[in-house]
Amino acid sequence: ISPGYCWPFQASRSPLDIRLPAQVRPAAIAVQHPLKKSSALGDISSAPRRFTVSVRLCQALGAGSCCSPVLYLQGVDEEGEETALGTFTFDIEKELTQTFPLQNKPPRAFQFLRIVIESNWGNSGYACIYRVQVHGRITGRMPSARCEE
Repeated sequence: ISPGYCWPFQASRSPLDIRLPAQVRPAAIAVQHPLKKSSALGDISSAPRRFTVSVRLCQALGAGSCCSPVLYLQGVDEEGEETALGTFTFDIEKELTQTFPLQNKPPRAFQFLRIVIESNWGNSGYACIYRVQVHGRITGRMPSARCEE
């Protein structure tokens, strides 16, 4: 990874919504940020510190329901439910890629994952993520974007 080429977010409460390429039943999530020794300035205060991972039940596949992507991205779920998969802490003293087993297993496979950066390691302006990986079991191909009523 190259320091400086990241997904920047506001310093706190910044969501990242990820559409997975297939139906996935996740088991863990990995987050990547460069180490201090890799940074030209030796400053990695923009690394994520505390973050949460969740899914919205309207986006879970196999439920027979489908919510509007616009509603989903606004944080509004037709069913009003969000399933928290865990809250984690990225440790800047450890490896650049850290894998976090989910604390709560999702009830089924889904195609959208939400990560919310709660805090970083001191940068007041922004937080950066370089790579996110979802580890789990692929259960099928992603359906078309059309929802049947």
